[in-house]
Amino acid sequence: MVALSIKNLVKVYANGIEALKGIDLDVAEGDFFALLGPNGAGKTTMIGIITSLVTKTAGNVRVFGHDIDTDLNAAKACIGVVPQEINLNTFDRVSNIVINQAGFYGMTVREAKPRAQQVLEQLKLWDRRNDIARNLSGGMKRRLMIARALVHSPKLLILDEPTAGVDIEIRRTMWRFLRDLNESGTTIILTTHYLEEAENLCRHVAIIDDGEVIQNHPMDDFLRTLKQQNFIINTRDRVTEVPTLDGCLVHQLKDFELEIVVQRDHDLNNVFAELSDAGIQVISMRNKTNRLEELFFNLTDRSDPGVPPETADQPGTEA
Repeated sequence: MVALSIKNLVKVYANGIEALKGIDLDVAEGDFFALLGPNGAGKTTMIGIITSLVTKTAGNVRVFGHDIDTDLNAAKACIGVVPQEINLNTFDRVSNIVINQAGFYGMTVREAKPRAQQVLEQLKLWDRRNDIARNLSGGMKRRLMIARALVHSPKLLILDEPTAGVDIEIRRTMWRFLRDLNESGTTIILTTHYLEEAENLCRHVAIIDDGEVIQNHPMDDFLRTLKQQNFIINTRDRVTEVPTLDGCLVHQLKDFELEIVVQRDHDLNNVFAELSDAGIQVISMRNKTNRLEELFFNLTDRSDPGVPPETADQPGTEA
């Protein structure tokens, strides 16, 4: 079954800005779907339409078969959303925030209390259930927003920058939770500027730019379109002469560090063999940039090629 079906979705604001230009997009039930794009691409507008916070100009949206024009309440009952901005009642207690949210979906207090306990325990917040939300750390507030979105057991969870501003440890804890949630059957749509996050979690990726879908592929297929990769090599001994490697570009970054540009179909075993023949012993290797980040930048970079990156115009706000 299709969890989310979007056909010819258009949004034109009163000031004439065309935020969405005929978007077509399907998300399969059970998928973990990355929705990516630069600031101002239209992601937040699209999420706003799906969740009935923004009125569309034209097009059709169905959530698990429920048309948002004719069956909005049923569509909304299927959705849990975690917005980009923290929008909690920070003067209320943690448990109350989750229980009150359940009430909006017709759950009684008797039904909501055990469910609230379940999601708060899953997100490591049960011991803070009596705390005032304003006293939580930023990472805990993010987790509380996820708990609030999950209390009514939605079949589709939409996460708009869920790990923005949280530390690495909390981010990876949330990754594990989201993987488990997806494996249990919840369809997840993720927007994020941490492209490592999308590559690690998601099985499908769509990229929106200037109100249009410019890529829509399974993640593995999309990553295979990367023509070359940049690796950083750390060496055991100081490199005194930059080696020449067949089919590769090599740059020395530091005394013990080389950057090697390799074509996608190039055998890395040959690279190690040639380095060994040159008397260079490798102790570690890593990608210079995340693969998805490299592809994303190539597709969406709008900077003037004659302008250095640090002086190029910065993206605007989300449409």
